[in-house]
Amino acid sequence: MGSSTATDSACPDTIGNLPVPPPSAYNIQTNSKGQTTVIGIEGSANKVGVGVLRYDPQTKSYETLSNPRKTYVPPTGQGFLPKETAYHHQNHIIALIRAALIEAFPDQPNPSSEISAICFTKGPGMGGPLRSCAIAARTLSKMWNIPLVGVNHCVGHIEMGRVATGAYDPVVLYVSGGNTQVIAFSDGRIDIAIGNCLDRFARAIGLSNDPSPGYNIEQEAKKPGAKFIDLPYVVKGMDVSFSGILTFVEQEAKNKLQKGLVTKADLCFSLQETLFAMLVEITERAMAHCGQNQVLIVGGVGCNQRLQDMMAAMVKQRGGSLCAMDHRYCIDNGAMIAQAGIFALQHGITMEMKDTWCTQRFRTDQVQAIWRPSTVWKHS
Repeated sequence: MGSSTATDSACPDTIGNLPVPPPSAYNIQTNSKGQTTVIGIEGSANKVGVGVLRYDPQTKSYETLSNPRKTYVPPTGQGFLPKETAYHHQNHIIALIRAALIEAFPDQPNPSSEISAICFTKGPGMGGPLRSCAIAARTLSKMWNIPLVGVNHCVGHIEMGRVATGAYDPVVLYVSGGNTQVIAFSDGRIDIAIGNCLDRFARAIGLSNDPSPGYNIEQEAKKPGAKFIDLPYVVKGMDVSFSGILTFVEQEAKNKLQKGLVTKADLCFSLQETLFAMLVEITERAMAHCGQNQVLIVGGVGCNQRLQDMMAAMVKQRGGSLCAMDHRYCIDNGAMIAQAGIFALQHGITMEMKDTWCTQRFRTDQVQAIWRPSTVWKHS
C-alpha cells in the first residue's frame, strides 16, 4: 500500500458552527460508535479526488481518513479541455474510491457499511468532468442505499479551510483557476480568475503544466536577479480586472523575451507582485468593511508562498491573523467536498436523485449554510 494521503490529526469542532444535532434527528446512519462518515467526490476541473471524512461525537472532531487524487496534465502550451478531462476522471474514479476506502478502513471487510452519505461536487466547474463524478456518486448511493449531498465547490474550499485552520468567521480570499472571490457573505465581480490568468501566461511563455502552471510561475519568480516591470494595476472598489494585465504581459513576452530584453523570471515576478498586490488591497478593504480580523486563503493559488507572505504582512499591520494551508487542502480534493457535505448532512440537507444534476454556474452566495450562525458586521 502507498503512503498515507491523510496525515493530519482530527480537527476539533471549535469554529463557531451551530451545535451538531443528534444523527437520529435526521435518520443519519452511523456506525456502532455513533460516528458519521461520508465520502466526498471532487472532479470539477483537472483534478479528481475522493476523500473519506469522519465526525466523532465523543471528541466532537472531524478527521480526514483518506484523500487520494489524480491530476490530468495536458501537454506543455495547452490547457485542459472538458472532453479529455472527463475521460481522465472516468479512468481513475473507481480506483480512487477503492483506494480511499482501503486506506480509511484497512481492517474492515465491508467498508461501505461505515458510510453515512455520498457527497459530490454539484458545481461550479466543467460540465463533462462534473457529470462523470456525479454518475459515480449516484451509483454508490444506489448500491449502498445511502443519501446524496450535492456540494458547492467554493463552499467546500471554505469549510475545509475553516476546519483545517480553526478560522472562526474570516474574510475569505478564494483564488483558483476558475474563481477569484473575496467572501464575507458578499463577494467581488471579476472578468477572469487569477488562476486562469496565471495558467494562460504560463502557456504563453512555454512553462510546463506539471505539476501546475501556477507552481512553475512561482518557481521562476523566485530566481535571483528577477527585475520588476511595471504592469497595469486595475482595482475599482472590490472589483479587479486581470484580462488587461494578461494581454500586456503577453505582449511584453512576445516582443522582448527572444531579444533578451527581459527574462521569464522578470515577467513571472512582475506578474505575481502586481496580481497579488491587487488581491491584498481588496481583501484589506473587505476586512475594514466587515470588521473582521482574520483572513483565510483557499483555492489552488492560495498555496503560493509569496501570496501568503504579502497577505500576512497586511493582516499583521491590522492586528489580525492569517489562516493559510499548503497544497494538501488548497488544491482541489475530495475531503473538502466531504467536509462541506457532512456539515449539510448533519443539519438535515440531502438530495433526491432527480435533483443531483450538475451546473457549471453555481454562485457561492446561492448556498444556505444553515450550519453557521448569523453574522453581524462591525465596520472598522
